[in-house]
Amino acid sequence: MTAKSILRGLLYVVLFAAALFFLAPLYVMLVTAFKNAEEIRSGNLLSLPSSLNFEAWSLAWSSACTGTDCRGLQPFFMNSVVMVFPAVIISTLWGAINGYVLSLWKFRGSDVLFGFMLFGVFMPFQVVLLPMSQVLGWLGISSSIGGLIFVHCLAGLAGTTLFFRNYYAAVPKELVNAARIDGAGFWRIFFRIIVPLSTPIVMVTLIWQFTNIWNDFLFGVAFSGADSKPITVGLNNMVNTSSSVKSYNVDMAAAVIAGLPTMLIYILAGQYFVKGLTAGAVKG
Repeated sequence: MTAKSILRGLLYVVLFAAALFFLAPLYVMLVTAFKNAEEIRSGNLLSLPSSLNFEAWSLAWSSACTGTDCRGLQPFFMNSVVMVFPAVIISTLWGAINGYVLSLWKFRGSDVLFGFMLFGVFMPFQVVLLPMSQVLGWLGISSSIGGLIFVHCLAGLAGTTLFFRNYYAAVPKELVNAARIDGAGFWRIFFRIIVPLSTPIVMVTLIWQFTNIWNDFLFGVAFSGADSKPITVGLNNMVNTSSSVKSYNVDMAAAVIAGLPTMLIYILAGQYFVKGLTAGAVKG
């Protein structure tokens, strides 16, 4: 056995141990969600359930909590679904148009404008809570799902613009110039030439925005009303409900339900996310 093969074996052992370490919380969540209350009190944290018990999942989805402000996750889940899809599509399309203009249709001051837009990538969202609440009030969409869609579109605009602008900067400008000579206009070039070349970065942006919007708690708790709370707020309400007996199996099932869409997105489309991040990294 050579030294190279020994080092490779050690590397695999380290990677396997790291994978187990990071997957351990997910394992604990899943096995706890399938246990009953007696198994949780008397059993080991890592022990498997004696049987698959779906009662906790049913309670987490439909009627896990009691009281006026705490319900199962179903209404909150549907609020997030109604919110996330239009917000993701609008912010992605908006960022694509901005990136197209700032990279292939430059005008005087476009680089300065892009520099100012980059502040939105690094700016903490806590500083916009008060002015954004005032804007939502002026528009008459405060405490509504429409208001949350508007907020997430604005919050994601800087990031989506950055993605598309850097990607389109690698597109040969000769394509655009040739199309302009042939008489193609702004929108014709965008939809006929640029959009077909944008599949990798579109996938990156869709996955990125979906993850950020679905997992957001700050905007959800600050700008939602009683009937428009997203799933992150619903999960927080459920877990923090005061009760004489804590139902850890219900809480774990609820946490898995809340995180399931983003897990499925990365499982099904993770390869496209990696390909999209590296697309355009090498020019020429």
